[in-house]
Amino acid sequence: MSIWWSLHLRRDAASVPLARRLLLGTMETAGVDPDVSYDLSVALSEACANAVEHGGDAACGAYRVTAYLDGEKCRIEVADTGPGFPAGGHRVPLRAPHAEAEHGRGLCLIRELADHVHIGNKPGRGGAVVSFDKILKWRENAPLVAV
Repeated sequence: MSIWWSLHLRRDAASVPLARRLLLGTMETAGVDPDVSYDLSVALSEACANAVEHGGDAACGAYRVTAYLDGEKCRIEVADTGPGFPAGGHRVPLRAPHAEAEHGRGLCLIRELADHVHIGNKPGRGGAVVSFDKILKWRENAPLVAV
């Protein structure tokens, strides 16, 4: 069995915990291991916070979060309507910034918490896309576990 949902959210800080709670609730209901759910919820929070902070000017007031739970994997995508990443693509730094740095940790954290990360721009139009996936572990007797 699979679960799919998509949210169209305002670029407002209050949208970040909303997306996180929906993901956690979905995973708990499906029977995903709490440690995996937590890792994905932190990664989602970081991606949403980036969309809120960097996703464009006031006229670009929304971003989209899509989540797919399909058998053994969860894939999450966060897309905004801002300027996107600089030409030539964006590379996730190999290590986190200095401990006292106020910015720059989010993409590194996503990379550490997920199994696969893709960072790029929407083809043919403005906006950044951050997608990541993780192999799921299931609680015993999980209702939606793949057989």
